[in-house]
Amino acid sequence: MTQNAFLVEGACRLSGSISPQGAKNEALQVISACLLSSETIRLNNVPDIIDVRRLISLVSGLGVVVTQHTKNSYSFNAGNIDLDYFASDAYQKEAKKIRGSVMLIGPLLARFGKAYIPKPGGDKIGRRRLDAHFQGFLKLGATFNYKEDKDEYFLEADSLRGKYLHMEEISVTGTANIVMAAVLAEGKTIIYNAACEPYIQQLCKMLNSMGAKIQGIGSNLLSIDGVESLSGTDHTVLPDMIETGSLIGLAAMTQSTLRITDVRLDQLGLIPAVFQKLGISLTFENDDIIVNEQEVYEIQNFIDGSILSIYDSPWPGFTPDLLSIVLVVATQARGSVLIHQKMFESRLFFVDKLIDMGAQIILCDPHRATVIGLERKSRLRGIKMTSPDIRAGVSLLIAALSANGTSRIENIQQIDRGYENIDLRLNALGARIERL
Repeated sequence: MTQNAFLVEGACRLSGSISPQGAKNEALQVISACLLSSETIRLNNVPDIIDVRRLISLVSGLGVVVTQHTKNSYSFNAGNIDLDYFASDAYQKEAKKIRGSVMLIGPLLARFGKAYIPKPGGDKIGRRRLDAHFQGFLKLGATFNYKEDKDEYFLEADSLRGKYLHMEEISVTGTANIVMAAVLAEGKTIIYNAACEPYIQQLCKMLNSMGAKIQGIGSNLLSIDGVESLSGTDHTVLPDMIETGSLIGLAAMTQSTLRITDVRLDQLGLIPAVFQKLGISLTFENDDIIVNEQEVYEIQNFIDGSILSIYDSPWPGFTPDLLSIVLVVATQARGSVLIHQKMFESRLFFVDKLIDMGAQIILCDPHRATVIGLERKSRLRGIKMTSPDIRAGVSLLIAALSANGTSRIENIQQIDRGYENIDLRLNALGARIERL
């Protein structure tokens, strides 16, 4: 039987330069947006990862003509969509494998007046409700049915009409879905309390280049004047800020000097500042980040001397996707920190693996963990473990690369869902990772 694991030799030091891949979350949105036009759309810097490949396979099944120009560049033409396949059991089965499939609802509802979707898959990191999506579609004029026996959703609309929408939840995918539906709706749509992550900004800029009329990009108040149709365009996906943060954490944990190139510093928000609060020395040169080798890095306290707390919040706050990385990095720091994962209640459960490796962590409850840094007085030790989700998987890989001995990480398809050839790219820097 084929194994699906990484064998990782620890206590390694890395050196050299590496560029982050294209942003996973943005790629899933802009690929979905290709369904809004009958003209050709070219996407560049698309990451070669499992989730993206699955979504490309889904839209291909719908009749989208996909042309791959290079490893990371594609053209999409949705001139002839097969709506019968959209309602088929084969489509529903494939769509369940990827949570990003939910973002096909908005484009298909807007352009064709109907959308089917199964309850999507993805990371097991807690409840991830779809209410924000469906409430928005209902306000725009869609009708909604849920088939409980098949766990499938069906939406239909003769026409969508612009409305004022005050979102109860700041949902990135919910905002993206409603924006994609609203650009072809009749009249004006106002979305208040919209997510404003760089992914959403990029999606809106791409749609505007296709002929949409979206104002307020970068804020939580979007104004959209519907248009009758959209044209083709050429769009380049941002570097993945989550991979950039992961590489910062990796360099710090392995006492490595690493240059992370072409990161788009203007789109990183609080990410560099949060790592600097952990005591990590960063140098910025043009659009590169240099992580400097350090014997020990020391966690800053708050001004009044109390223990630092790092928590996630919607953009422009700190992204929840990097809290797992921050937690791992803190295990070898000098000092203590409280990690507060507010948005997902199951994302900290991987800390039991770190405790088995020798980390000093108190899991206070499903949302909070206190980390007492080891100050490199003792290294983590290699163990056998399983990757529960994309970000925890990479966090465990970082821990394994810094540990004494050899670690085995199973279920690495979770890591492959979000990180492109991570073993080969890190081995080029001096890591010793074997894919089994």
